[in-house]
Amino acid sequence: MTADRPAPTRMERLREAINPRTSLQATPEYGSWILGRVSESQRRRRIRIQLILTTFVVVANLIGVVITALIEMVLFPTPNVFGPDVWWISVIITPIYIALAFLIGVVWATNRVIQSVRWAIEERPPTVDDQRNTFRAPGQLTRVLLSLWGIGTVLLTILYGLHNAHFIPKMLLGVSFPGFVVSASCYLYTEFALRPVAADALQAGRPPSRLTPGIMGRTMAVWAVGSGVPMLGVLLAAVFALTETMLTPTQFAFAVLILALFALVFGALLMWILAWLTASPIRIVRQALSRVEQGDLDSNLVVFDGTELGQLQRGFNSMVGGLRERERVRDLFGRHVGREVAALAEQEQPALGGEERYAAVIFVDVIGSTQLVASRPAVEVVELLNRFFAVIVDEVDRHHGMVNKFEGDAVLAVFGAPVSLLSPDGDALAAARAISDRLHDEVPGLQAGVGVAAGLVVAGNVGAQQRFEYTVIGGPVNEAARLCELSKTAPKHLVAAADMLDKVSKAEAAQWVLGDTVTLRGLSEPTRLALPR
Repeated sequence: MTADRPAPTRMERLREAINPRTSLQATPEYGSWILGRVSESQRRRRIRIQLILTTFVVVANLIGVVITALIEMVLFPTPNVFGPDVWWISVIITPIYIALAFLIGVVWATNRVIQSVRWAIEERPPTVDDQRNTFRAPGQLTRVLLSLWGIGTVLLTILYGLHNAHFIPKMLLGVSFPGFVVSASCYLYTEFALRPVAADALQAGRPPSRLTPGIMGRTMAVWAVGSGVPMLGVLLAAVFALTETMLTPTQFAFAVLILALFALVFGALLMWILAWLTASPIRIVRQALSRVEQGDLDSNLVVFDGTELGQLQRGFNSMVGGLRERERVRDLFGRHVGREVAALAEQEQPALGGEERYAAVIFVDVIGSTQLVASRPAVEVVELLNRFFAVIVDEVDRHHGMVNKFEGDAVLAVFGAPVSLLSPDGDALAAARAISDRLHDEVPGLQAGVGVAAGLVVAGNVGAQQRFEYTVIGGPVNEAARLCELSKTAPKHLVAAADMLDKVSKAEAAQWVLGDTVTLRGLSEPTRLALPR
């Protein structure tokens, strides 16, 4: 007795949706190898996300502190932050606050982000609140960082300003501007780090709630922080130079130089992050489209972006799903009516009616089918018939014909309709010989008669508007059926109409010999027989 298999978890369902055999192997599923794969365990993913966030938050804030120190000591050297009255603020208060801010920012803020995505770690379906918290997590971390930088700005401005009013604009400018840039960078990078969890949240199918309105909001925020803030710094430096005597022309030149470098370096960094966040989903979709163009309809993307780019990814999956369904229906349709008829129906609106055209017809029927069914189990009979039909379909396809219909244990194949052939007689005769030989070798437990005829037939859609089928009607069809009956007593169980040999190549005609002239049942004109050599 075996235990019932537990129901698949949400993550297992997601992994099954991304077929490892057909997924985009050349492209990371989340746009970067650093984010891991869909098949990764949640414990490993939690460690990965926390490590990425912690590393970036620490590095970004350290850079922000260094930039602040450069602004306070190099950009605006006066008044001196290490002066006799304020040295204790720079040496004691500031390091203590920086240490506490790092502790809170790194430990509390990143843990708060992890708590927001706790549902993913526990592998349970996200609720509306879970999804909302997931997409608000970058904004929550950003607000914590902005608060810490804001408190530091107010604290240092007040402490230094109590001793000298000239410290007030210097502290407001030197502490707040790096804080804006650092916080914006952390927001963008947090969005990047949370892509795996965002992909799970988006499986719920509800639109996410974001801090910024999509790609346009991201772009404007990056412009404001990367370019607007430094330009405002240049503006304030100019105001200080015009209104304050403490800033010499040389110091003003250095201030503009440092702010320009600040804008170039951090503006370029933020724009690179933004461009990468925008380009990576588009690149994945583009590569997936290339695979679809090559005929691979099994590609499925991980939807990990909550902006318009995520809608693009979701739209791609819907498109490929529709194409897969269309191909499935086309395949089923082709199996029922034949690939040529299916292709013709796709190209033009099918309608009742037909046309007269020259075609060759093969009729194949099992010899002794009643005795066969009575003497063998039903499963064995079906297996034998499937092998029988497989040989016929294979050879008819190989010789450019169409299997028009299966009638119990009989098969009707047509050459020259609906697709015209240069030599339908030659193709039909070659196919009939191949069928006869292969049935003898590959299906020894079953014998079948094969009749071949050619002439003018009426080919088209027959039936009613609600249900019709493509078929051929006419004398050659009846003649092939009668020749099939006659072939059951012939040596190789293959008989063709001799007039077909006048329309085939010498090589094909050499494979046949002329036989007797007979009047077939139901036909008024005599038929000269042709037998395989």
